[in-house]
Amino acid sequence: MARYPKIEPYDHGMLDVDDGNRVYWETSGNPRGKPAVVLHGGPGSGAGPNLRRYFDPDAYRIVLLDQRGAGRSTPPASDPATDMGVNTTAHLMADLERLRTHLGIERWLVWGASWGSVLGLRYAQTHPGVVSELVLTAVATGSRAEVALLTRGLGQFFPEAHARFLAALPVGERDGNLAAACNRLLESPDPQVRERAAKAWTDWETASIPAPPGSVARFQDPVFRMGFARTVTHYWGNDHFLGGEDGGEGAVLRDAHLLRGVPGTLVQGSLDFGNLLGIVWRLHHAWPDSELTIVDEAGHDAGDMGDDALVAATDRYARRGA
Repeated sequence: MARYPKIEPYDHGMLDVDDGNRVYWETSGNPRGKPAVVLHGGPGSGAGPNLRRYFDPDAYRIVLLDQRGAGRSTPPASDPATDMGVNTTAHLMADLERLRTHLGIERWLVWGASWGSVLGLRYAQTHPGVVSELVLTAVATGSRAEVALLTRGLGQFFPEAHARFLAALPVGERDGNLAAACNRLLESPDPQVRERAAKAWTDWETASIPAPPGSVARFQDPVFRMGFARTVTHYWGNDHFLGGEDGGEGAVLRDAHLLRGVPGTLVQGSLDFGNLLGIVWRLHHAWPDSELTIVDEAGHDAGDMGDDALVAATDRYARRGA
């Protein structure tokens, strides 16, 4: 089972949210179809056209958006004058609600990848009445333990790349919150300091989290690289604005019981480094209405077999109607 053919949007716009932000959105597929919203990763990656292809265009009204500061939304996070203080998980969830109302949608399926899975889970926990189903891949929950693994723990597997990353940080900040330390450099008034920090961050991500070639190529664009690094470190350095830890658990796992009654599909590569913490397994077992598909010998990008599982899930949920 392959993804659906490429399609183009039939409508798009810029939604005024607040604090001077305007969020890009688009709709494709069937205007009368089952609504589905796609949450991109990063944070800060932006929504690409291939994300439309996980849905039957005859069955779904497919909504894509670029989250605050990302992609075509304005102002861009790459601009040092952009206020990141109004770019938090709570702001993004409020934007989703504003967009849902703007489009006249009562309930929608939420599809998310990587950071998009964190945002989708928290959105469903906070607004369960408007989420019909969840389809998530490269699953994460935004916990402090996950950030520590990805910024420090993986250093034992990629020691040379990690040493280069640490060398880019001030000596006195190499033992603390590495994402926050990098973010402070990205907020420097010196453009050269900001550029070196952005490259150090994306070089480490490229080395430690294998991604499709297209994603890596985007890091060669200094504007994208800056906006991406600034947004990721802003979120990772602040516990994803989820309220910190609680008894060793992140907020999303702690509140997994709030997902009761929301059907969900989790698609995860067996070699995704997040699995070292058992995150997706723990989430699945805390959420009785979820199903888990593990794709053997796949990483953060679950590849063709992962795509098959994701399409099979949206096809199945299409039959549940709107």
